[in-house]
Amino acid sequence: MLNRAFQRLADLFPMPSLRVQRLIAFVVLLTQAGISVTGAVVRVTASGLGCPTWPQCFPGSFTPTTVAEVPVVHQVVEFSNRMLTFVVVLAAAVIVLAVTRARRRREVLVYAWLMPGGTVLQAVLGGITVRTGLLWWTVSLHLLASMLMVWLAALLWVKVGEPDDGIDTVQAPKPLRLLTALCGLALTATLIAGTLVTGAGPHAGDKSAAKPVERLQVEITTLVHLHAELLVAYLALLVGLACGLAAVGMNKSIRTRLIVVIALVCAQALIGIVQYFTHVPAALVAFHVGGAAACTAATAALWAALRTREPLPANASVSAGKVSI
Repeated sequence: MLNRAFQRLADLFPMPSLRVQRLIAFVVLLTQAGISVTGAVVRVTASGLGCPTWPQCFPGSFTPTTVAEVPVVHQVVEFSNRMLTFVVVLAAAVIVLAVTRARRRREVLVYAWLMPGGTVLQAVLGGITVRTGLLWWTVSLHLLASMLMVWLAALLWVKVGEPDDGIDTVQAPKPLRLLTALCGLALTATLIAGTLVTGAGPHAGDKSAAKPVERLQVEITTLVHLHAELLVAYLALLVGLACGLAAVGMNKSIRTRLIVVIALVCAQALIGIVQYFTHVPAALVAFHVGGAAACTAATAALWAALRTREPLPANASVSAGKVSI
């Protein structure tokens, strides 16, 4: 019933072209990645409790107010990040409207609906993070959920560009597709280790002496080495995947996405090294989070490139089934 009602609403708008749909999907990806970066800015500026409650900013007020205990700059930074959530929600709503109006296939509709649904979940996680006083593990979950949304948004962007009446086409042998999945698992482990480093690191999100933020009580050097070793494993798997794909042959799309992923991972490693030797400056934290989002999106796009949906050949029928190369 909800889907039918939303279809009627969508029918009130002009039919979006495929190009417009892809553009909207790309904006959705940018907003999902962007809000993770602004969240990092909130943390490194110690503005995590600039609005000390949720969903209100202060008890009795949804907007910042004059409170001596909370500097105005922290209120502005945290409240601005909350307002960006509405931009993310708006982009998510527009992509749902666009693909619904265009009567896209079920797969595209599912990915589109995950955007507003996931964003609401993210907002709730953000509220839990604030209400628990920025406990390190809530911050970790919040960031990991952001990376999951970036992954899904990247897949949405890819799926929107594929034809609804096409056929599933396998672009690489099964062992290499499994190796790509393993790369995704290595990325996940690297991200988790990165959030542990954050949990034990110097940027807690708030510098209140009266009520210090609880931190992860593990030696940070140990966690940094774990994070770095997992990143090296992730990169090694990508290099192995590149060798395997080069041996069996790969199309231009896969080659381009593979080069982009490897370049981004190398850039992330460089940023991490600089962070380590410069004692984690605040500006580099935001760049590192942005890099993590970029690596996540690029890995998702690479994964999707190994199994695509191609237009039906002129002499083929819908019952042609799956095509393998």
